[in-house]
Amino acid sequence: MTSHVLSDTRVLTGRSLRHILRSPDTIITTAVTPIALMLLFVYVLGGAINTGSDESYINYMLPGILLITIASGIAYTAYRLFLDMQGGIFERFQSMPIARSSVLWAHVLTSLVSNMISVAIVIGVAAIMGFRTGASFGAWLAVAGILILFTLALTWLAVIAGLSAKTVDGASAFSYPLIFLPFISSAFVPTTSMPGPVAWFAEHQPVTSIVNSIRSLFAGQPVGAEIWIALAWLVGILAVAYGFAIAIYRKKIS
Repeated sequence: MTSHVLSDTRVLTGRSLRHILRSPDTIITTAVTPIALMLLFVYVLGGAINTGSDESYINYMLPGILLITIASGIAYTAYRLFLDMQGGIFERFQSMPIARSSVLWAHVLTSLVSNMISVAIVIGVAAIMGFRTGASFGAWLAVAGILILFTLALTWLAVIAGLSAKTVDGASAFSYPLIFLPFISSAFVPTTSMPGPVAWFAEHQPVTSIVNSIRSLFAGQPVGAEIWIALAWLVGILAVAYGFAIAIYRKKIS
């Protein structure tokens, strides 16, 4: 991006972040559901689940909870983008000498900041509940990189939903399948415990490789080929979503 685009994106991102600061319930609401799931699985269901390892259940399921946190949070991006579209904000920005792409990037960066705050809150609660990790500083950086890439990929999907939706409910409803996807993965139980067709789907969908990579990094274990599979999924989704989002945006404002 040119300096002009960077400057415009910074200003518009500041505008979006101020909306979040004035309404912190967005971040709180995003964190509530994952925290409730942690409480349910750890203190109610966790004792009946055999993960096949000696690690505590909170350590086992936290990577999946972090992905659910992000999947919940990106619904607000689609919602806010839809409101801007319907409120005529985009048309107003078009009449001003600003880079067109900066409008979308402002929403994307706001999503990244708010979701990382929600993730930090969830990790803090998990630590209170007994989460412990021997991850090195480099492993933590790798986890952060995966979560940031995951957030960006899902946020650009949210941009598509926000630009294409006909109603407010439709703008945010697209995130429901994304929230549900970790439940059909290795996030909460080993895929080997699932029936054949379900196990095959769970093993070959992107969430499983992402969860396994984060889990290995937290445990201080070698990640092997899983992390490359996870990165390939994330970069692929991000590239395709970005391409479609930009194409839809240009069509909308042309």
